[in-house]
Amino acid sequence: MKLIVGLGNPGDQYKNTRHNAGFLFVDELAKHLEPQDSRFRLLKPDTYMNASGEAVAKEAQYYKILPEDIIVVHDDLDLRLGLWKKQKGVGPKLHYGIQSIEERLGTKDFYRIRIGVDNRSAAFRIPGDTYVLQRFTDEELKTLHEIFHVIIPTL
Repeated sequence: MKLIVGLGNPGDQYKNTRHNAGFLFVDELAKHLEPQDSRFRLLKPDTYMNASGEAVAKEAQYYKILPEDIIVVHDDLDLRLGLWKKQKGVGPKLHYGIQSIEERLGTKDFYRIRIGVDNRSAAFRIPGDTYVLQRFTDEELKTLHEIFHVIIPTL
């Protein structure tokens, strides 16, 4: 069994924000799985992003899932909107959700699916921590869902 973790922040105020790209992915993946499909366990931590490791560690321990069978899906400002990467043991330079998971699992040996969310123009580069808390536009959401349908078969 693989644990697919979508990172984001709980609450309506964060719905459809760039920081919740992982939550959006898990929601889309759930639509494509049969209810009896036991290959995947889906998780959207109900903690805030920076404490995601708590929920991931509890879920992995309860279901006896090894780190190499964990796939964490998250937003990434190092990648342009429409791009994505799947990597094991490496990730963005700075992502507090990933950092929390590494600390709680005691390892970096898990997969990350990094979803590009940066769609800022060179002339309008607001700080990243402000930008990721803004909502996607309808056009950006369309691009995001197109990428989700490319990623899902790779799981």
